[in-house]
Amino acid sequence: MPRPANPDVRLRLLASGLALVHSHGFTASGVKDITDGAGVPKGSFYAYFPSKEAFAAAILEHYWADIELRLLPILEADASTQERITRFFHSLADEHEASDFLLGCLVGNMSLELGGSSEPVRTELNRILGRWDSALAACVRAGQAASDVRFDVDPNQLASLLIEAWEGAALRGKVTRSRTPYNRFEDIVVPALLR
Repeated sequence: MPRPANPDVRLRLLASGLALVHSHGFTASGVKDITDGAGVPKGSFYAYFPSKEAFAAAILEHYWADIELRLLPILEADASTQERITRFFHSLADEHEASDFLLGCLVGNMSLELGGSSEPVRTELNRILGRWDSALAACVRAGQAASDVRFDVDPNQLASLLIEAWEGAALRGKVTRSRTPYNRFEDIVVPALLR
């Protein structure tokens, strides 16, 4: 009888894979590199993940769950809608800056690398974007109820536009290794979309 899965080993594999994939990309991150980083035998990988693509989807879910836990509560804080949304994206930008803008946003990175070629990854990306849209749309909706945000655009559309503009800023920030695109997003794009 096979041994039951160990949740600690799964978490170690996810942490190792997240670090490797975020810094080097999915294609450049081999299973052996991931298992070596997790301190487990290579054969253990497939006891936890049926394929490397399924692992990529699990990494994305792990990455986004952490953001939801740490940063999405900013969208529910006691402040104006624009302040909450700006603080949320500012916190994401702080994390990008902490890595000298070398990593960028894993959601954007994986969208570019695998979004068109891997169905498990595309499915997970859509799920994450839907959750992100929902959180931002709820914040925008509350702002509209408080007459804090423009009424002429649907909250779901505004949420999607914010994410799309953010991902563009994150992509450019990674290429230029600069906070400037993030600052433009916060100072120009957010107010333009919300007012």
